[in-house]
Amino acid sequence: MRGRSMRAIIPIGTVLAMLAVTAPAVAAQRVETVTVTVADGVTQPVFGYADAIRERVWVDTDVDSDRDGVKDVVRVDLIRPAATERGLKVPVIIDNSPYYTTLGRGNESELKADVDGDGLLDRWPLFYDNYFVPRGYAVALVDMVGTAGSTGCPTIQGANENATGPAVVDWLNGRRDAHDSHGDPVVVDWHNGRSGMIGKSYDASLAMAAAVSGVEGLSTVVPIAGPYNYYDYTRANGIVTRGNNYLGSLARTITADDPARQSRCAPVWNEIAADDGDEHGDYTPFWHERNYLDDAAKIKASVFLVHGIQDDNVRADHFSKFWEALKTYDVPRKLWIGRVGHVEPFDFRRDVWVDTLHRWFDYWLQGVDNGITGEPTVDVEPSVGVWERHADWPIPGTGNVNVWLRPGADSAGELALTPAKAAPTTRSFTDNPSQTEATMINNPDQPNGSRLAFLSPPLAEDLRISGTPVVNLVASSSLDEAYFGAILVEYGPSTQNNRTGDGVVQTTLPEECYGESSPSDDGCYRPVAYRPTDVTQWRVTKGIRDGQNRDSIAAPDPMTPGQMYEISIPLLPEDYVFSAGNRIGVVIVGSYRGYSAATLASRPTITVDTKVSHVSLPVLGGQQAARRAGIPHR
Repeated sequence: MRGRSMRAIIPIGTVLAMLAVTAPAVAAQRVETVTVTVADGVTQPVFGYADAIRERVWVDTDVDSDRDGVKDVVRVDLIRPAATERGLKVPVIIDNSPYYTTLGRGNESELKADVDGDGLLDRWPLFYDNYFVPRGYAVALVDMVGTAGSTGCPTIQGANENATGPAVVDWLNGRRDAHDSHGDPVVVDWHNGRSGMIGKSYDASLAMAAAVSGVEGLSTVVPIAGPYNYYDYTRANGIVTRGNNYLGSLARTITADDPARQSRCAPVWNEIAADDGDEHGDYTPFWHERNYLDDAAKIKASVFLVHGIQDDNVRADHFSKFWEALKTYDVPRKLWIGRVGHVEPFDFRRDVWVDTLHRWFDYWLQGVDNGITGEPTVDVEPSVGVWERHADWPIPGTGNVNVWLRPGADSAGELALTPAKAAPTTRSFTDNPSQTEATMINNPDQPNGSRLAFLSPPLAEDLRISGTPVVNLVASSSLDEAYFGAILVEYGPSTQNNRTGDGVVQTTLPEECYGESSPSDDGCYRPVAYRPTDVTQWRVTKGIRDGQNRDSIAAPDPMTPGQMYEISIPLLPEDYVFSAGNRIGVVIVGSYRGYSAATLASRPTITVDTKVSHVSLPVLGGQQAARRAGIPHR
């Protein structure tokens, strides 16, 4: 890349003098090289970081998200080895984010900063620049359209935002224009033609949006804990889980540093609020552009998905549904599933993550034949601190097992592998919208007029599930509406990763460094630890559905009071081991406070036909494993 931003590069002699005084951890000056070096199957840190070229450009787009009659431009902060000025061709790692000047990135909430006011970035969030630039990569931190140094308005995973990543990839490959702060064109002549996108949460969704665009030159994406269908992020099977015009609220959060932009963008956000359907929770055309599953067939890049199975922010069905789509279209893929919440792997499996990510990028972006695609595809953590590797997920050998809800009297019913032999039996309860989750699952063998509970006997041996459980009810409502909730519980002592703080806590141990440093930026971070806790019961997974959306999330159909309907409630995916001696519990409720933002004030009475209602559990080992564990089959 060439442009006037090059004038701001600090001479190498000055940098080295500064480092000798202020940054003893920085590696010594290296012998000049213009060749990427590979040893032991990975690229080696043979290029400097302190002398790397730092640039800032604005990439043209085809969108006008603020409707001012001018096409939006996207600001890109880019760092690349100095050797790219002497013929070195390198790939680019891109993190496209709306958070660089507001919430920050990573566990330490790092923000972009131009410390010396020269118009170039001095503080680079995350470790990617420190680690990968010395190994022969460029790193680009992109301000999502409508945020920070880019123009326009955020539309929360709308088509305008989704175009940001592909625009940058197009520029890197000579298909789009960009300019520097002086307005001079900036042309890339150092790129090897391959780019990868990475990011957590919102950044992950932007990476996936770029992948489903099919843009040429995007070789891989690494989406971490991202929402890939924004309907599923803000609703669940017809029930609003994030209401009060959540999209507009988030737009204001990511522009909190720019009140003038907020004022300009208010009309755009008001239109979003009018179209989002908070009043009913149904799937409408508004959500199509925010649903990347619809375009999974267009993906040309490889995909490395990472997600926390305990993520109550971006729920785990985002990764599980997309994983199935990747398999359907035979996309090259890899998956990590951790026993954490909304956390990136740098903060729950740091060393292994850095090594794995390094090898993944080396293979897909540098062309290093290091064997990573021949290794087991999935890493999963079924219990705290225990990692396994498998060829696929759900784990091969898993089979769906129907576990029937046998009625109890006034207390808990029974879970069994066959339905009750008696005549059809019903059990009823009254929806209680103020009931907490703790009240729902506590004391399952005690009467509670606002739920039904069913228990297995104490298990004879461990029982593992891997996949998506589904509760299939035959039920009625006393009104023309009803919400349905279901919870899968383990009753008995176990050690879990506490959901508080997403299961991790930053320690006070000395920082760990990944990559090299400059006087203003390093790749050093405090270690992070799990929050293990001993419990006597544990909510394993959960699910909800609007009874009026029993057949379609797009076409609600009022219930006829007293009429029985088939109500299918998919629970969130899990990979979990129920311990021998403990009991499996299934709890059925109406409104699910804390999961959904909406509850029913009408408080209908719900009646369940226990003769035909059951839960389908994805059991490793199938029916035989369930029998060995002691679930009754007669």
